[in-house]
This record gives sequence, structure tokens and C-alpha cells, in this order.
Amino acid sequence: MSEAVLPVVNAAQARPAPMGLAGRLVREKPLGAFGGAVFLFFLVCGVFAELIAPYGLNETNMAARLLPPSAAHLFGTDHLGRDVLSRVLIGAQLSMIVGACAAALATLVSIVLGVASGYFGGRTDMLIQRFVDAWMIFPDLLLLIAVISVVGPGMTEIIIVLGLLYGIAGSRIVRGAVIAIRENAHTHAARSMGATALHILRRHILPNIMPVVIVLFTTRVGAAILTEAGLSFLGLGVPPPAPTWGGMLSGTGRTYMYLGPWLALAPGLSLTLVVYAINVYGDALRDLLDPRMRGASGFRGAQ
Repeated sequence: MSEAVLPVVNAAQARPAPMGLAGRLVREKPLGAFGGAVFLFFLVCGVFAELIAPYGLNETNMAARLLPPSAAHLFGTDHLGRDVLSRVLIGAQLSMIVGACAAALATLVSIVLGVASGYFGGRTDMLIQRFVDAWMIFPDLLLLIAVISVVGPGMTEIIIVLGLLYGIAGSRIVRGAVIAIRENAHTHAARSMGATALHILRRHILPNIMPVVIVLFTTRVGAAILTEAGLSFLGLGVPPPAPTWGGMLSGTGRTYMYLGPWLALAPGLSLTLVVYAINVYGDALRDLLDPRMRGASGFRGAQ
């Protein structure tokens, strides 16, 4: 009696290509695709803000104070006659820089701590997790205010603080994914064949936790943008004259919102839209990339 020969599926072939993932995102998660398109739109506006902005950053015109939205000023003007659209575009650039850089740093910190804790276990896991427990005791906002008050406000300081804040907390998610991969049969087989820890981490652990890392990065971008806006609203964000969205809401937006509602609506709606778009995009990616979710049929062949 002949035995059936099972086809061998390459894990790299089982993972969907970026274009295939984009097609599935449009077909199965249209809301997530819309969120990705909105995020891409804001990203392009932020990168090319200086070219798109119709006026200068601090170009004042006292004769055009508090003008409502019009063809000349699509988002109106503020109390100094500055174009609100131009300042919102520059604010998008600052928000995208802070969000992307802080999320990248947070993801890197989460990978380092989560992989070390989840793979090596034992005393290493205990020491790292007790440090994470102690870090997570403090409320995020109070910790941010305390650290920024000591190191001072600034873009670099905010990126580092947000990266550490979200990176240390996010290491728990990476740790859980690493523990699940570590207990798989192919990881035990590689270890029994004498593979080094570096080889196992590079060939088995890191490639298989990339879906978790991608989703973690996307969610951290929205959280970092929202937190930076909150710090700027409290006066602890990027200092003036940089027109951050939170600073626009706290300064002219709050002072002149009754005379010119567009001063608060323009940065507020931009902030709401971009954070909502990033969140729904991250949720859609999680549903498509997580093999435990119903939408992750593209990954089942790798199991």
C-alpha cells in the first residue's frame, strides 16, 4: 500500500504578496482600504506640505484677519491673517514625522524586549516582565508630562519618550507571539538539529511574528499622533512657531473659536480623520494577517 505524498508548502510562498494583500484588503475590508487611502493622502500632504501649501507658514496679513473659508483661503484665516490650510498642512507634516518615528522606535523596542523575553524565558523573562510591570503602573499621560517637563519640549524629545512609552508596553504583545512560535514543531526541530539561537530567531521567530509587528506599528502611529496632539494642547509638545494640530486647538482655536469656528474645526477634524483612518486600517490588517481570524485564509497554507 503506497503512502500518500503530501505537498510541501514553502512558508515564503504561503504568505501573500503585498499586491495580493492589497487586493484582499479592497475586496474583504473596504473600510480598512478607505482608512489606508486616507492615511496615504495625509502622508503625501505631509511629505509635500511646503509644495502644496498656498501660503507661507507664518505669512501674516492683518487686513485678512479671521476671514471665513473662501476660494482664496479654503480653511479661512486666523487672528493674524495666516492661512489655516497652510498651517494644517505643515501640522500634518509634523504629526506624520512624530507618529512614524515614534511608532518605528516603539516597534523596535517592543521587538527587542519581546523577543528576548519570549524566546529565552527563565530569569531573562522574569526580569524584563517585572520591569514592564513597574513601567505600566504609571498612567501614560502623567508619565509623559513628568518626563517632558524634565527633558523639555521638542520633536526629538517627544519621539524618544513616546517610543519608549509605547515600546515597553507593546513588548507584551510581541512576547506572546514569540512564545507561540517558539513552541511550534519546526522551531523544536531546528533546535534539535543544532541550530543556534541567532539562526532560529532570524529564520523562524522574526519572519513569523511580522504580521503582529506590522499591526503593532500601524496602531502605534495613530496613538503617537493623538498623544502628541494632547501634549501640544497642554503646551508640552513641539514649541511654536511650529503649527501642530494640538497647538492650533489650544491656542487660536480655543481663543477665537466663537469668532472663527474654522480655527478649531480644521485641525480637529484633520486629527480625528487621520487617527480614525489609521485605526480602521490597522484593524483590517490584523484581520487579514492573523491566522486565527476568519479573514486570514492566505496564511493557512503555512500552518
